[in-house]
Amino acid sequence: MDRRLSRRKLAIAIGALVLAVPGLSACGFNYATDREYTPGNGTNDMDGTVDVLNAVIVSSEDGSGTFVGSLSNNSVDEPISFEALSFGSNSTIEVAPFDPVEVPAQGLVNLGDGQGIKVSGDIVQGNFIELSLAFSNGETADMDVPVVAADWEYTDLDNGTGVPAPAGTPSASESAQ
Repeated sequence: MDRRLSRRKLAIAIGALVLAVPGLSACGFNYATDREYTPGNGTNDMDGTVDVLNAVIVSSEDGSGTFVGSLSNNSVDEPISFEALSFGSNSTIEVAPFDPVEVPAQGLVNLGDGQGIKVSGDIVQGNFIELSLAFSNGETADMDVPVVAADWEYTDLDNGTGVPAPAGTPSASESAQ
């Protein structure tokens, strides 16, 4: 009888151990693999119809840079355009005029592919700058983006076109209205 009792105790102990392992391991609730995470220096804003991903200002020298990032349209049937970039009424940062950038329905546009927007003013590598992106559907994405050096993965991305107009000057789409 002792043998049966010891086998039963061993089976219960092994069963309890098997049930306890998941609770004692690094896993549990709110798994790290279940949370959204994009490794990168840039800022993400996924609150609107258009997600703004890895937004940064790439700067090869203090005082100027190029706004880049990826725009992902979550609408299934409506293209949405990125129409304006602003830095607030008290900012001295100037934005080059640009044509609206259309993001197709369920599509992605990478502004780092030669569509970056040239900016100048109080831009210093390592700082964060508040800015706002305006879209054709009336939504805006307000975010703080880092100013990164134009090296490593950001080499040759400080290539925005146009000459920035003084702060407060409307972008091309605003002046056409």
